[in-house]
Amino acid sequence: MSYLERNLKSTPRGLGKVLYFHWPLAILIATISGVGFLMLYSVAGGNILAWAQPQMYRFVVGFVMMFIIAMIPIVFWQRMAIFAYLFAIALLLVVEFFGDVGGGAQRWIDLGFIRLQPSELMKIALVMVLASYYDWLDESQVSKPQWLLLPLALIVIPTALVLKQPDLGTAMLLVAGGGVVIFAAGVSLWYFAALLASLVGLVAAVFYTRGTEFELLNDYQYRRIETFLDPSISPYADGYHITQSKISLGSGGYAGRGFMEGTQSRGNFLPEKHTDFIFATLGEEFGFLGGITLLGMYMLIIAFCMISAMRNKNRFASLLTIGIAATFFFYFSVNMLMVMGFAPVVGVPLPLVSYGGSAMMVLLGAFGLIQSAHIHRPR
Repeated sequence: MSYLERNLKSTPRGLGKVLYFHWPLAILIATISGVGFLMLYSVAGGNILAWAQPQMYRFVVGFVMMFIIAMIPIVFWQRMAIFAYLFAIALLLVVEFFGDVGGGAQRWIDLGFIRLQPSELMKIALVMVLASYYDWLDESQVSKPQWLLLPLALIVIPTALVLKQPDLGTAMLLVAGGGVVIFAAGVSLWYFAALLASLVGLVAAVFYTRGTEFELLNDYQYRRIETFLDPSISPYADGYHITQSKISLGSGGYAGRGFMEGTQSRGNFLPEKHTDFIFATLGEEFGFLGGITLLGMYMLIIAFCMISAMRNKNRFASLLTIGIAATFFFYFSVNMLMVMGFAPVVGVPLPLVSYGGSAMMVLLGAFGLIQSAHIHRPR
């Protein structure tokens, strides 16, 4: 009898699975999404139809999808990992040639009822295929150079496609999420030291090649870096977003101005108030207390995921849970740092709070995978 078969026999079946569903995690996800509905209602000036209601519909569909995914044995999702990765690569290629353009970037596929952003799907598909690879690979081989070539290629290919869109923020999340899975699999720290040295060299090359025919970033991306370093150099152009964001956060003080009382968002001074910069509105209306409460709920989700991963004896399920939790962590941390001016503006939304169909659906699907790993772990 194979390990997978033994694993399947030792996990709950039928309605018994519902008892093992991680209900505290599900309640936290619903609570944070509820915060998102309130903020979308607020930034629309009390109009529920603009952003809040569509987001509620997506959440209901996504939550049902999460539950269905959770009930399917994790063995099935392990076998589907390579197909999910290839499917996401195919969608990225469709975007490259036929994708919709918005805001100067070509990132979406218009399906009529939703604008799908395949790079969101790739974040999870990449974690799945890497977790499957390291579950298959003998632990004594993980640090040998020849066995690192394939996982590096699995990361580089989608990252290159996403950078062409261009979408620097998502590309960074792909590399970070993939790197965490490789680290958790037990790859030698010397490789990560070499990677860190390479990143320092890459940053130097980014600045050195500016203005040449070999420059590594687009002009607007260079301007974002300059704006991050000194927003005052362009307060009414490239620095406008971060300047208004800091004003919103600062005006919220300790307890905030009150629900729907944010002057920056209500006066339309804050750009992208329903997507990338919704945390600034939350900070203005609910202050430091509101912001730290949301951060606490995010960190509690990470804690639940890590505890589940450490207790899971299935290597694939454990690596999958760690990888998705890390991707989720990078998601909200980059957004919060960006909104507060501690990171360049890279177009990363606030998970479960910002308006967006693809991000909401993919995240809930990813939490379904974590639930599946939790329910079907050997007992």
